[in-house]
Amino acid sequence: MSLLDNYLNRIRARGNGALADAVKATSDKISPSYIIPFSFKDHVISMLLGNVQSGKTSHMFALMCSAADEGFSIFLLLTTDYTLLQQQTLFRVRKDLPDFCVCDETDETIFIANDMKKPVVIVLKKNTDILKKWKNNLSSSHFCEGNALFIIDDEADAASLNTLVNKSQQSTINKWLTEIKNTAASSIYLQVTGTPQALLLQSHISGWHPYFVHYFMPGESYIGGNTLFPQDLPPYVILTDNEEANELMKDDELAENGLLTALLYHLVSSADIFINGGSVSNFLIHPSMATAQHSKFSDKVASYLNEIAGSFDDDEVASNFKSVYDDLASTKNNIRSFDEIMTKISEILENDAVNMIILNSKGLATESSEYESGINVIVGGNSLGRGVTFPMLQTTYYCRVSKSPQADTLWQHARMFGYDRELSLIRIFMPPLLNKLFVDINAANNSIISQIERKKPEDVNIHYPQGLRPTRKNVLDNKIVLTFTGGIDYFPFLPNNKSIEAIDDLLARFGEETYSVNLNIFIYVLENIISEADDWKPDNFIGILQTMLSAKPGAQGKLIVRRGRDIGRGTGTLLSPNDRALGKAITDFPVLTMYKVKGTEDKGWNGKQIWIPNIKLPGTDVYYGI
Repeated sequence: MSLLDNYLNRIRARGNGALADAVKATSDKISPSYIIPFSFKDHVISMLLGNVQSGKTSHMFALMCSAADEGFSIFLLLTTDYTLLQQQTLFRVRKDLPDFCVCDETDETIFIANDMKKPVVIVLKKNTDILKKWKNNLSSSHFCEGNALFIIDDEADAASLNTLVNKSQQSTINKWLTEIKNTAASSIYLQVTGTPQALLLQSHISGWHPYFVHYFMPGESYIGGNTLFPQDLPPYVILTDNEEANELMKDDELAENGLLTALLYHLVSSADIFINGGSVSNFLIHPSMATAQHSKFSDKVASYLNEIAGSFDDDEVASNFKSVYDDLASTKNNIRSFDEIMTKISEILENDAVNMIILNSKGLATESSEYESGINVIVGGNSLGRGVTFPMLQTTYYCRVSKSPQADTLWQHARMFGYDRELSLIRIFMPPLLNKLFVDINAANNSIISQIERKKPEDVNIHYPQGLRPTRKNVLDNKIVLTFTGGIDYFPFLPNNKSIEAIDDLLARFGEETYSVNLNIFIYVLENIISEADDWKPDNFIGILQTMLSAKPGAQGKLIVRRGRDIGRGTGTLLSPNDRALGKAITDFPVLTMYKVKGTEDKGWNGKQIWIPNIKLPGTDVYYGI
């Protein structure tokens, strides 16, 4: 029986047939196209894309088994530079892949002793010393000289990319990953992520742009962005009062905007979960990155718990709990009675059963077992993101918005996504501005996924509101990444037409009015435009328009057509003041203004008529492409 069959049978034996079918579908899609025909001569970059906390690990394990069945023998599984996550991943590999020889970072002796008898998986942090050591281990073993490497980079957009690309240098982690790839004559490098922005915006010449991307759908019970951050506010999100989110927290004081209320929600939902036989309920607090703030928040929550316990019989406390209970009951019809809930909360407080856990770079919590059972309040910073999973995360409290928010970083901190949550009891507390950012990121993610399912990776366009970056600047090559901003006129300096007759036919029905047209009309027109300079490429705008159409097939634009213009070549936007004002007043739609000039020789047109485009994208969103 194949390694893949063994893995699938283990999943089914645990009663999860749906997951087995899903990961098999991923293997069936990728293996025949990219693994079975692999030449064992090339270095191939690929991407496995899934929603945050949607089960990517199971899918990448299935691909590892498929690859081992086809002759791959050496697998490197890379995690972020965080011991808790690396150990969490190592435990999972040992449990799920017993057919492999599984090595920790210090198991070079086991690696050598295995002598390629079994396929080997080495679980490593993306840490300079660790990667350097294992590059040397791989080189000195000589195993790679006759075998291909299969590298699985979990959270591949974190740490792996070259952060010195705009300085014509190579960052250390990127350098060692490159050298590890080069220890073998061939390799498949599988980038695994839920936030592909930085990877899709890499250039081909960098060696880190994926040749192909496979997106897998989450399971039916997945709770993600479409549930928690749709365009209309769902009942699971509670907006904190102060819209000036960055003013919520100063160096010498805490953001207490809704924190006590959030704690009451956690107590009520935990009581219901435990009355019904549950064993864990988690509450996550996101203050600033500063570790000093984490202790302050932990102390403040502990103080609240003492205050609640000391005045539990007061009418005001009961009234506050009743308001919280009524709101949770509005989304959970079968919630336990209020009296049962209050009795259970009293028991929880009397037994001091709420555990305070700080999770940050100082490692105050180092074992995931600390929050895998019991009623917990977890406080932390960056350690709360990228791969760390929290079972039954029911309540989340955000304090502030970054001054320079990045879409991929914010989304990776959305630990409330996943399967093992009770949706009816989920509550997320956040400032309105932060909620708006999450809504925008979710919409952009849906657009990216829609494009990936239809386009080549290099043709994907990404757009966000002004002020929200797709990823950190230092991993994007300024010479490659293109940005286009809504509200700005874009036009070719030296335009030409592929077929003026085709454009004439397309625009024949349009007079001097402003017309609402399907964006496909814009695309048909732009397909007949070229520029004799590199300042303006129609494909860039066609890609952006296709992105809009992928989100809404009936998406409209405003078309303005003018004929018989006598304008000189190379004189700017060419728009008259009236037409420029007309286009500027339209902010909710793309605007394409088409001028047909007479083409007189004295104006630089060589006596040839020509259509000239001017395109303006809607709003103030920024569109990114390569």
